[in-house]
Amino acid sequence: MAKDSKLILDPLTDNNPITIQVLGICSALAITAELEASIVMSISVLFVMGVGNVVISLMRNIIPSKIRIIVQLIVVATLVIIVDQVLKAYAYELSKTLGAFVGLIITNCIIMGRFEAFALGNGPWRSFLDGIGNALGYAIILIIVGFFRELLGSGTLLGIQILGDPVAKTGLYAYGYENNGFMLLSPMALIVVGIIIWVQRSRNRALIED
Repeated sequence: MAKDSKLILDPLTDNNPITIQVLGICSALAITAELEASIVMSISVLFVMGVGNVVISLMRNIIPSKIRIIVQLIVVATLVIIVDQVLKAYAYELSKTLGAFVGLIITNCIIMGRFEAFALGNGPWRSFLDGIGNALGYAIILIIVGFFRELLGSGTLLGIQILGDPVAKTGLYAYGYENNGFMLLSPMALIVVGIIIWVQRSRNRALIED
């Protein structure tokens, strides 16, 4: 039981796929200007990793070693197509906002890395927990970055005005707040991730590499 819980908890803190393994950074840069997009991308990756790890685990004894990467790509591509079609059917505007980045889940190195490093060598249940744990670790960072970028960049969260009321056509906000457009630029996502990494290593000095 302790080993199973570790599969969920480790990626949330000391083995986070973004801040520790430095994987999946492209998503954090590309789609976190809005919190809603960050949440939807997180849910999409959660589905793909959870189901994908189980499928690869179930097939691990029949996949020829020479074509295992091709099989993994087929599995993840099938799951991503399902996610893309569901988004187009039920959240079309959001699917347009995410655009090609949903498709790029196929090449997300977190997913392919867990297929290769864990699902191919473990049973379905542990593989499922590993996929969910790593997806949640990825999701936490995306949601934190999306939260601060939208709040400080647009003054909103999930499209709801939070920081003051807009002053007509001036871009200024009441209570002395003015939108920080720099927060909506891609480099700011990397800076926010860098701050998270700094805080994490400040709290746990063991994570600092010599």
